[in-house]
Amino acid sequence: MPHKQVAIERAWQRDNGSRRTRPAMLAIAGDSAAGKTTLTKGLVAALGAMHCTSVCTDHYHRYDREERKDKTFTPLHPDCNYVEVMEQHLQLLALGQPILQPTYHHSNGTLGRPVLVDPDQYVIIEGLLPLFSKLSRACFDVGVYLDPPEEIRYDWKIKRDTTKRGYTEEAVRAELAKREPESAEFIRPQRAHADIVVRFAPIEERGESPDDPLSATLLLRPTAAHPDLASILTEDVGKAIHMKLSRDEDGKPVDAVHIHGYADPGVTEKVKLAIWDQLGVDEPFPETLGELEPGGPRSEPLAITQLLLLYHLIQARQQAS
Repeated sequence: MPHKQVAIERAWQRDNGSRRTRPAMLAIAGDSAAGKTTLTKGLVAALGAMHCTSVCTDHYHRYDREERKDKTFTPLHPDCNYVEVMEQHLQLLALGQPILQPTYHHSNGTLGRPVLVDPDQYVIIEGLLPLFSKLSRACFDVGVYLDPPEEIRYDWKIKRDTTKRGYTEEAVRAELAKREPESAEFIRPQRAHADIVVRFAPIEERGESPDDPLSATLLLRPTAAHPDLASILTEDVGKAIHMKLSRDEDGKPVDAVHIHGYADPGVTEKVKLAIWDQLGVDEPFPETLGELEPGGPRSEPLAITQLLLLYHLIQARQQAS
């Protein structure tokens, strides 16, 4: 390490009292309304807000909603975001150092005052572009990409933007059409760089429809040390959750875990406790997993998905300590 860099590091440690243990870093990438915030909120609730910091990379938009009307690109384009600042902040957070995060208000599309973010033991970064560059990807212990079918994501986005962000359905559909080329060019390629790909969708070959509770398919790539599911997903739980060797989009082998929307909570509880036991932690199992809204209805596929991500976060934290 260059002398100047060593001097800076030592001075920072001295001023902060002692060296901080680096936090466990998780990225959740995906297109607009893919379910990133729902997944993140559940993880924060399970870990506890005092121990977990969440940051949305969409705060790094360069322009407010009014300014974007005259631009030829959408918020999905890197040129519409301060990508270099985002990369710098991810590096700082990964080292346990605070950042002054920009603010973008989704409710009205305006830019606000920056906010001081001091990372806790766990840091979850969600947004459109967290896995966009090599530098940003290097900051994470594990990366996740949310990949719902486009027709389902469109429905989610229309419902969210018309009820929470002041858009008409016609405006949302027009914006989706405008964004599609940039989704294909900048958002969906991040899927190839994720350790876990998550898809909430009906399993059509089993006769499920979008009106049924959504099932989940998780592709577990060998780029991360996943829990030993082979010893857990035995025949007695196979009707609710099972795993098979499959092929990814690039033809490479990958473990595909299917969690059915109609899964019996009594069966999935056995699976969840077995995964939790593999971590060997003293903390009680987080009972809030799977809540679609705080205190609201639950989804067993969502609960097990969140649990697998918790496994990776806690494992990364144990290795960093």
